[in-house]
Amino acid sequence: MFTFIKYYMPYLKHYKTRLFLSFIGMVLVATTTAAVAYLMKPLLDEVFVAKNIETLYALPLVIIVVFALKGAGSFLQAYHMNYVGMDIVRQVRDKMIAHLLHLDMTFFYRYHSGELLSRVTNDIGRIQGAVSMQLATFFRELMSTIGLMGVVIYQSPKLAFLILIVIPAAYFPVQIISKKLKKISLTSQEKNGKLTTNLNEIFSNIEIIKAYSSQNYETQKFAKNNQSFFEITIKSVRVGELVIPFMELFASISASVVIIFGGQEVIEGRMTIGSFFSFLTAMFLAVDPMRRVSVTYSNFQDAIAAHERINEILDIKPNVKEGTKSLESIERIDFDACDLFYGETQALKSVSFSLKRGEIVAFVGNSGGGKSSIVNLILRFFDTTNGIAKVNGENIQDFTLHSLREQIAIVTQRVYIFNDTIAMNVAYGHDVDETKVILALQKANLYEYVTTLSDGIYTQLNEGGTNLSGGQRQRIAIARALYKQPKVLILDEATSALDNHSEAEIIATIQAISQEMITIMIAHRLKTIDIAQRIFVMHKGELMCEGNKEKLIEECYHFKKLYAKEHNEA
Repeated sequence: MFTFIKYYMPYLKHYKTRLFLSFIGMVLVATTTAAVAYLMKPLLDEVFVAKNIETLYALPLVIIVVFALKGAGSFLQAYHMNYVGMDIVRQVRDKMIAHLLHLDMTFFYRYHSGELLSRVTNDIGRIQGAVSMQLATFFRELMSTIGLMGVVIYQSPKLAFLILIVIPAAYFPVQIISKKLKKISLTSQEKNGKLTTNLNEIFSNIEIIKAYSSQNYETQKFAKNNQSFFEITIKSVRVGELVIPFMELFASISASVVIIFGGQEVIEGRMTIGSFFSFLTAMFLAVDPMRRVSVTYSNFQDAIAAHERINEILDIKPNVKEGTKSLESIERIDFDACDLFYGETQALKSVSFSLKRGEIVAFVGNSGGGKSSIVNLILRFFDTTNGIAKVNGENIQDFTLHSLREQIAIVTQRVYIFNDTIAMNVAYGHDVDETKVILALQKANLYEYVTTLSDGIYTQLNEGGTNLSGGQRQRIAIARALYKQPKVLILDEATSALDNHSEAEIIATIQAISQEMITIMIAHRLKTIDIAQRIFVMHKGELMCEGNKEKLIEECYHFKKLYAKEHNEA
């Protein structure tokens, strides 16, 4: 627990004023709680035994002041610690997202999006309670316990000694329960991650679920995960709630010891009735904060488990390292005997080629040929296992990732539409320039449609662009790429969702602006690459042939095979 607190100390130092006010609140709560117990002595000795009328009228006013101060202290502590806790969680969540977005694509292939969603929301949320309410509760109740035990010792050191022998025995079962809770909490958070993953898959694939009438299957699958999460959660409750019975047991033992020995002290005249009841009140009042300290300590295990899961992600370092040079433009790309492995699988085998500005080139081949792997290396989603990829004659790894990717735009078969306006989707990642947005939409053959919308380029798009047709979504993606005015344009079956007329217009646009950039077309349909000046034929990770369409039909076996297959299917 204290290791956990130490980890978050750098965050806490930024809230000195709020922590100080919160501490003042804790002190007020602790001292007023102890004062309530102490006031039992004058209430009994002065009012009920000595029948002092002045004390009778003065004591209620003192009690009102004490409870007013306690309420003010409670508010100070709760508000400021909640503020601190929530703001720390905000910072941790920002740190987590920033870290995740800079990790390699390999990481995202390994972790399901639902699992990551659970860690960013659920796991970090569990920390919030620890660094705000639980941390405050722990220290406030600890201070209250110390204050009340001070009253206990002041009223009768002899009886206090008897209690202080019994109380430490309560530590051992609490410690055992806490260790058990930490293990259960780790499992609970893993189960929650599976549940979130399951939900994410349901909402992401709702069309296919309905198309295949698999609602019952998905319902049963979710119910199974939900039941598993329920079982581990209720187990956590069962184990956690054992703390209270143990504390109650030790409290009853302490009370019994005090009644026996304290009663003898009063009977034999060595202690006044007021002192005894003040002692007894302080002891009983101390039971509740002691119980809360124990429960809070146990609950901290949940936050510690979440903290470990968060650090598991934060400790992962990207394999693709940042270069130091800033890239201003891309005039040439060279691959020199490049190999690429995904784990044990070789995706590229000694691939070499050169591309220069103004060229339109195409990479063709069957699935698994290595076309997407070449794109991955150009964008530095991965680095070569062997060989060197170069930009402008320099190792691509020497450049910063941001400056490299700012020069490249990619349009894939899978279109990404954000829940934002058309303008924001087109200018994604950059400031919106209305003139540039309109120009990009015109080049993508979509502006005519956009003008029919009531809000024009500021029309709000649904998540995934569900208020657009498939072709319109594809044209938004093409407009986004053109808005960027890239030096390298990668089109991965980018016109697959378009009708022939729209496709022809987009191809004409790309051809018209091709002198400004390197245009790379990834194609399965050979008819889409007629404008390519050079075609690279990939097969099982190897570059088999290179040339124009006519040359490849005559000389390249693999291209002739692709060409014949497409024409036979047609």
